[in-house]
Amino acid sequence: MRALLGSLTDNERALVRETEREQLTGLDEDALVALHARVRQMRDKSVSVYRRGAAARIDDLGARGKAYPKGTRDRAKAEIFEDALARVSRKLAAAARASAQELKAERLAEARMARNTDVPPTARPSAVLPEPQRKDRRPRTPDRLKRHATTRAATKRVQARRDSR
Repeated sequence: MRALLGSLTDNERALVRETEREQLTGLDEDALVALHARVRQMRDKSVSVYRRGAAARIDDLGARGKAYPKGTRDRAKAEIFEDALARVSRKLAAAARASAQELKAERLAEARMARNTDVPPTARPSAVLPEPQRKDRRPRTPDRLKRHATTRAATKRVQARRDSR
């Protein structure tokens, strides 16, 4: 792994260093999105270079099995960028969740202030329970659903016969 990192170009090595945990801690969501795009672009480039080279070697060597060992460096390089992309993606997902939580809390607070629906604690009736959302408490089993569908179909057939007279 270290040997392969040493064989990367300066720009590629700098990009991989930007994805280390210590470097990612100070970034906000927008910076993470930009870094994610750059790492994805580099990963896609590495994968396409590997695939093009492997395809060309298959023509020369005559078999994929013979061509596979020759692409080790390109394959490993693509794997390095895949790992870097995974690190950035995890950090970006965490930042997006945190941002969404903040926005949700902010919107809820604004809605509460706008509607002022808070009921004083003394005015709440204690004996009133909320009404259930589903009135029908029968189980929704597959045989019951089939029976219901069969009945509906039969009714539609009868109605169609009547309508055609």
